[in-house]
Amino acid sequence: MIRVPQVRVVDPDGKQLGILDLKAALKAAEDAGLDLVEVAPHAAPPVCRIMDYGKHKYLMSKKAHEAKKKQTIIHVKEVKFRCKTEEHDFQFKLKNIIRFLRGGNKVKVSMLFRGREITHTEIGHQMLQRVVEEVREYGSVEQMPRLEGRSMTMIISPNQPRQQQQ
Repeated sequence: MIRVPQVRVVDPDGKQLGILDLKAALKAAEDAGLDLVEVAPHAAPPVCRIMDYGKHKYLMSKKAHEAKKKQTIIHVKEVKFRCKTEEHDFQFKLKNIIRFLRGGNKVKVSMLFRGREITHTEIGHQMLQRVVEEVREYGSVEQMPRLEGRSMTMIISPNQPRQQQQ
């Protein structure tokens, strides 16, 4: 005896047509001029819906496109300093940090130590604290300065109200 698979069928209006044989469900979809789409394959019996599958795929892609359009992407920009960074270079890099923060990006500030400079990490720490003081109105420290190998890193994130005003 051949067993005909049965499915629970939902019509285009959302009303249940009941449990039908697969052939009867396909015939009902064909009579309506639509497709039979399996929406819950793991249910017992599986649930199928009569709908226009092409229109359904189109609406789902439009919804995904709208969701993607509304999301904001935050990049992490990196600015590197050295213990011997002079005042002009410091101000130049500081302007870049402020520009990145105004643009809504996070900034990773790195202090690089070479050779014997690693014995004077307090100089690097002071310079990073100075950066924090200078950019206070544009961003706040997300991750405090942390020494990792021969570099000290800190992450600054933009202030939200400032970003929304522009």
